[in-house]
Amino acid sequence: MFGRVRVGARFAARLGNRAVMARLPLARAGAAAAGVVTLATLASAPVWCREQPAVNWVKVREQIVEILDSEDHMEEPPGPQFVRLAWHSAGTYCKHTKTGGSDAATMRYGAEGNWGANAGLAKSRGLLEEVKVRHPNLSYADLWVFAAIVAIEEMGGPKIPFKPGRTDKAPAATPTWTISKHAEDGRLPSADMGADAATAAHLRNIFNRMGFNDQEIVALSGA
Repeated sequence: MFGRVRVGARFAARLGNRAVMARLPLARAGAAAAGVVTLATLASAPVWCREQPAVNWVKVREQIVEILDSEDHMEEPPGPQFVRLAWHSAGTYCKHTKTGGSDAATMRYGAEGNWGANAGLAKSRGLLEEVKVRHPNLSYADLWVFAAIVAIEEMGGPKIPFKPGRTDKAPAATPTWTISKHAEDGRLPSADMGADAATAAHLRNIFNRMGFNDQEIVALSGA
């Protein structure tokens, strides 16, 4: 769902916000960081966290690093896809209903896993399955977020604090539109709605629902 920074400029124009356009140099400088900051916020102490049976996080990290460094994945490095997996899981959050988000790991089910925006992520989930098998007390919800954090750090990014406690839930917890449906990809954004005004309205609907403003939409869209 992420494009290059020039995509952020196009989205800013669609949003019709001169103040946002004026801040694009800042967005260019910090676009990649914006995604990291967002993930860091989601990774540290979400309000729904609960205590879990002990997980050896050192071992979990080692096994994720093994996947990242494996020569079997050199043609398609899994690091960026682990970040995408965590973001698409977290990106279903709704500030109004307090549903969706990185808790629950409902992308495991077809209703969410088959959204067009989640195409290709079954492979990323599959790569992490062996880690889950080795650590049965580890939830998928925590694993996906932690794998993204490890990937960011191993790819040269900043250290990101992590607090475990997310839980896996049944298919009934799969996030859906609660007021009206704006796209086929459930709560995740579509790249183009066919017209600038429609795309801008769609982006605002998606990202405002998560709690982001126009400037943050531009930074995230260009990250």
